[in-house]
Amino acid sequence: MRIIKIFDTTLRDGEQSPGASMNVDEKIQVARQLIKLGVDIIEAGFPFASPGDFDAVKRIADEVKGAVIAGLARAKEDDIKSAYEALKDAPMKRIHTFHSTSDIHLKYQFRVSREEALKRSVEMVKLARSLVEDVEFSPMDATRTEIPYLLEVVEAVIEAGASTVNIPDTVGYTTPVEFGNMIKTIKERIGDKAVISVHCHNDLGLAVANSLAAIINGAGQVECTINGIGERAGNCSMEEIVMGLKTRKDFYNADTNINTKEIIRTSRLITRITGMAVQPNKAIVGANAFAHESGIHQDGLLKEKMTYEIMRPEDIGLQKTEFVLGKHSGRHAFKDRLQKLGYELNAEEIDTAFKKFKHLADQKKDIFNEDLETLISEEVSKIPQTYSLVDLSISSGVSVRPTAALKLRVNDDVIEKMEHGDGPVDAVYKAIASITKTKSILQKFEVKSVTGGMDALGEVTVSIEEDGKTVRGHGADTDIIVAAAKAYINALNKLAVRKK
Repeated sequence: MRIIKIFDTTLRDGEQSPGASMNVDEKIQVARQLIKLGVDIIEAGFPFASPGDFDAVKRIADEVKGAVIAGLARAKEDDIKSAYEALKDAPMKRIHTFHSTSDIHLKYQFRVSREEALKRSVEMVKLARSLVEDVEFSPMDATRTEIPYLLEVVEAVIEAGASTVNIPDTVGYTTPVEFGNMIKTIKERIGDKAVISVHCHNDLGLAVANSLAAIINGAGQVECTINGIGERAGNCSMEEIVMGLKTRKDFYNADTNINTKEIIRTSRLITRITGMAVQPNKAIVGANAFAHESGIHQDGLLKEKMTYEIMRPEDIGLQKTEFVLGKHSGRHAFKDRLQKLGYELNAEEIDTAFKKFKHLADQKKDIFNEDLETLISEEVSKIPQTYSLVDLSISSGVSVRPTAALKLRVNDDVIEKMEHGDGPVDAVYKAIASITKTKSILQKFEVKSVTGGMDALGEVTVSIEEDGKTVRGHGADTDIIVAAAKAYINALNKLAVRKK
């Protein structure tokens, strides 16, 4: 049985989703979880893109062990040298360089000939190979490149030192039969001289299908992201590829090194950090993926689970445990539960999170794992707090215009403001906007309950835009108005960081 390498690009391509940017500490947290998940290669970022990206790749390379750490670089000397500087201290490192090969890109974007593109690609692969042993090359927009020229480029970069050639469906254009034939043609030409990788986008909803077709025809690596996040319609979904191979080993005769019991935990971590919610009917990790309402289905499941479930929820890390902690629980039990949930916090973070836990336990009877994961998400994010909520009171009623009295800490100063609004949330947001003098536009406002019951922890996610920058904010509280305030403030703090 073949083992397919999983190349996770959540921290690079996934982060390019509008509003899904992560700070360095969040990236470190995700990288450590990806190690627990068992991915083979972590594409940590694009070092030359920004000082922040360089720092993130360098810290991951320095601190995260257990997988190959890759850095993306254009086929340019400065890019490749920057990637090497960020990666050089990693025990296992890879430079992933790329150049477009389709006539559309070469004519309109790069304005170079095929000959010049080939020359640059070969030269930069040689440069990368002189710095590291593991080099990957991608002919960008490969699926809209003429096959003879694509084969020429692939053979040339392998000769120059690339040990992996990645065939990207950059714009999600291809189809499974067509892509499978392309991979088969490349495999027949290069044999075992290099690993064939694929990187499929989901513009037509075919990213996973195309990747599986590639595996059937000889691909040995799949580039994918958690929850399928990424540019435009996203990337190939890691959890779908992994569980597709695992569930249908009889058909694909292939598997991965992924610890599937970490899938749900990883999915929820990405959701909380990016603020990008998973649709309920999403395969594998959606809320309804293992839910059954139909009477016929329920009858079958009660008699034998295999009648309507082709995977066990336990295989992806779903647990049936509900009530885990309460207001009488101590610090040791709290820390132990966090460790079982996969969080490694330092003493200061545990102290802060424990205080929040005690406060929450006084407000609601049952504390669920989902409550805890939501509770500590702010602790592990470590976003610099330009603004923080001090106090909030609301007056509202049938004959009373909603009014918010807000106290907000701005750096070291506490500022008070009272505002009226069309509703309590509108009044709160007007007060926050007045104090912070933000010109941001609220694009999206989402509310959901983390767990069940009248005392459930409410979760609010907002998306705001200012000066062309879009960020998502997240807030949670048993009081949904407070949660809404926290979400808006969280977004403004992210915006402040991005401005700096």
